Amino acid sequence: MKNMLFTCLAGLVLLSCTPKSKLVWSDEFDYAGSPDSTKWNYDLGDGCPNNCGWGNNEQQYYTRALKNVRAENGRLIIEAHRDSLGGKPYTSTRIVSKLKGDWLYGRIEVKAKLPSGKGTWPAIWMLSTDWKYGGWPASGEIDIMEHVGYDPGVIHGTIHTEAYNHMKQTQKEGKISIPDCQDEFHVYAIDWQKDKIDFFVDENLYHTVIRDPKDNFEGWPFDQRFHLIMNIAVGGNWGGKEGIDDSIWPQRMEVEYVRVYQ
Repeated sequence: MKNMLFTCLAGLVLLSCTPKSKLVWSDEFDYAGSPDSTKWNYDLGDGCPNNCGWGNNEQQYYTRALKNVRAENGRLIIEAHRDSLGGKPYTSTRIVSKLKGDWLYGRIEVKAKLPSGKGTWPAIWMLSTDWKYGGWPASGEIDIMEHVGYDPGVIHGTIHTEAYNHMKQTQKEGKISIPDCQDEFHVYAIDWQKDKIDFFVDENLYHTVIRDPKDNFEGWPFDQRFHLIMNIAVGGNWGGKEGIDDSIWPQRMEVEYVRVYQ
């Protein structure tokens, strides 16, 4: 018990203090070149033939080329370009930790600066690794951070499940205003517990989803391991709702670190 509990003396008041969670996985991007292959995989192409446009009519073709994804100066760069490939007018990257970083519960933190301009749709999010309950949305999705360029400064944190998803307009979503998210770095995080997920920006809690006692896996599939995804989509049903500004490219999301605690 000595390793689990301790007390702190503050003046004459005895306070109970909770031990910090353990860092179990991280990437500080303190190297140059391609992302660490022991930690990252990629989703490539345009999702065709089964999921063209990645299910959202997106306009980018995902690559692992250095122009689209690289570590430099202590940061991960995900960069979208206006250059045709695979029948799509833009290229970008979608980097995933699947089978190299998979977790059930914990605190996931990503410090990032976002792209700007109409048509950008950066996301830091999670999907089920094993798809135990079936295809999307049955096995769940956790959106730690989403931002669309036509609505600058608004950060979204959301879950999607079979019962609660954007196709039914029942997704469980929170929003927070971060006016300088395209100019400054902020820490986007979730604290994922058995029956609750808290959403944070810079330690500020702005959204909580609590499992309804009536929910089975259709409402709460979050009892399986998930992995992390980071990408910039271009256009699409949401990101391109007000069009794509062809004059703004390239655009980048910069990531200072990814840290997972349990």
